Amino acid sequence: MNFKPLRLSVVMLGDRLAIAALRGARVEAFTVDAENPAAALRAELDARGLPARNAFFALSRSAVTVKPIELPPVAGDVRQMVGFELERHLAFSPENASYDFVPLPPDPTAERAATAEQRVLITAADQRVVEAAVRLATDAHLRAMSLTVAAHNLPTLARLPRGTHVAWVHRAGGATDLLFLVGDTLVLSRSLPGTDEALVADELRRSLVVLRWRGCDVVWVSGDADAPNAPTESPLAALGAPVTEPEWTARGARQIEGLAAEQRGALQLAVAVAAGRGVRPLELLPAAVRPRRLTRAQSITVGMAAATALLGIIALLAPGWREQRHLNRINAEINRLDPDVKSVDRVLRDLERKRKLLATVEGVEAAGVRPLPVLRELTELLPGDAWLTTVSLDAKGVELTGAASAASALIPLLENSPRLERVEFSSPVTRGRDNKEQFRIRAAWEAPGAVAATPAPGGVAPAPGAVPPPGAIAPAPGAAPTVPGAPAPGQPRRSAPTTPQGGPRQ
Repeated sequence: MNFKPLRLSVVMLGDRLAIAALRGARVEAFTVDAENPAAALRAELDARGLPARNAFFALSRSAVTVKPIELPPVAGDVRQMVGFELERHLAFSPENASYDFVPLPPDPTAERAATAEQRVLITAADQRVVEAAVRLATDAHLRAMSLTVAAHNLPTLARLPRGTHVAWVHRAGGATDLLFLVGDTLVLSRSLPGTDEALVADELRRSLVVLRWRGCDVVWVSGDADAPNAPTESPLAALGAPVTEPEWTARGARQIEGLAAEQRGALQLAVAVAAGRGVRPLELLPAAVRPRRLTRAQSITVGMAAATALLGIIALLAPGWREQRHLNRINAEINRLDPDVKSVDRVLRDLERKRKLLATVEGVEAAGVRPLPVLRELTELLPGDAWLTTVSLDAKGVELTGAASAASALIPLLENSPRLERVEFSSPVTRGRDNKEQFRIRAAWEAPGAVAATPAPGGVAPAPGAVPPPGAIAPAPGAAPTVPGAPAPGQPRRSAPTTPQGGPRQ
């Protein structure tokens, strides 16, 4: 699908139409010759798939009057002054004329010095010719964007050196159009009904006199006739200027290179009209049907208003745009740090789990009793003739069961321990068969938390270093030792229950 705009031109050359359609680099040019040109034009456009709704229309040079005139050097509305002067220069009534004009710049190379009078170039057409063009556009379902002289659009395709005096000879369909240019400014145009070179050369000489030119720098030949490739003895060469092909622009050369040779002059005019600018000088379309175009001042005003509105929109959107960019940078940084954050979070959770486990272990140790330091201290305190059969430790204190030569002597020894206090017998002392005194002593801890950890499972251990009394029976593995006078296995004995923290002392 081609989204480039379609530019369509329609040139009215008497009994035929020359049409050119430009869309980007694509050029399609053809002619229509029929009794009903509007219907034939619409049918041809539809058949070629050209969905045009607007078109630039142009008249042949022979259908209009083009003439330079001089205005009196008085102040006033130039257009009104031109309207007053038209009656002396037109073959038809000015009231029935559609005209336009452009001021002519002074030419320093003219034979006569410039006067104080202002010179303008007028183009006028009979109202009936203009109405025929507008009616053709309406019947072909086209909107007329412009109505100019076809030959006046030829400079659009050429490269015109600044200040160069150019006489342009264009032949199309048995007629010859003459253009006189100073740089890219049109100063005069003529139309001849034939193509004879002698006739064309004579008209060129008469036109040079009207323009007050001493001569021209170059003669360009285009259209149905080819320019000579070398100097010739033709009447055109007698003017004293080189006769060459126009200096086409690169784009103009591409647009006209594929045109049909038998209709090249007319199709070149159509391509030039289609390639012209939007606002064209010497406009003949009535003001009532012209497309509304902004003046230069209005364009500047609209441009400034649009620029102001655009700046206002940018000012409103810029803070949000900056914040959005900042948020995008933050999000990108968060996404970059997210794996590290998750890794640190896993480490923290693992650390917190281990910290709770450690706190639990420390709490258990703080709440329990440590048996080894207690057993070591009892080993150091008790005399060698004392024998412990049971050591029970709990959070409140320790209970000792055993035999000794003098059980009462153990109380002060235990009282001297920095770990124990309130040492007393928890049951009466009895004497066994080996003359050993059987005792059960209860003592409280000196201070809370002074003894840590709990005794090993079994809760009963003989005192370390103690020698079993004579006649004592060594306990079996895993059984508590027995001493003389103690109740036989299977019989109840008077002793405190053994806690799991107790252990044997040997």
